[in-house]
Amino acid sequence: MNMSVTTASASSTQVSPAAAQRWQIDASHSSVGFSVRHMMITNVKGVFDKFEGEISYEPTRPEATSVSASIDVASISTREEKRDAHLRSADFFDAEQFPKITFQSRRTNRRGSSLEVVGDLTIHGTSREVTLTVSDLTGEHADPWGNQRIGASATTKVKRSEFGMLWNGALEAGGVLVGDEVTIQVEVSLVRNK
Repeated sequence: MNMSVTTASASSTQVSPAAAQRWQIDASHSSVGFSVRHMMITNVKGVFDKFEGEISYEPTRPEATSVSASIDVASISTREEKRDAHLRSADFFDAEQFPKITFQSRRTNRRGSSLEVVGDLTIHGTSREVTLTVSDLTGEHADPWGNQRIGASATTKVKRSEFGMLWNGALEAGGVLVGDEVTIQVEVSLVRNK
């Protein structure tokens, strides 16, 4: 995802991110996943294997946060190649015409120990405002290779129909083949720029 986050506390004005530290998403220790209802019965899960992003973040001033991230649509994987090929097709993501999913934040509010990051999510050439709920923000830790790291989790729900992905199939007993609501789950390990 291309995440660019500008955060503001619920009770303060926006603060310039100039003093914030820059962090890169370590894709090899992070994940971008999703789940959607299949045949009204179960949730099918998938991931995107290729993504990148940069975050400007200062733990003592989360209102100064800024995030920018992008996902390679063709890297989608649900562990079923025929289904993955269908998801890459014009029926769904149309990866050939719209190769990237991006997220650009606008503002962030503090909600207790969590953050609500509001920004523009662009999928299939359509942008919609979404709110990412960010939790499990860790403290800064040194890894064995001399890097400083922090981590976080983020979730949101979107309707794929709002991004122009309308393909579906009717079930004989009623209902549809693929649900409209999609849950997005992100786990990130961030490495501070040296």
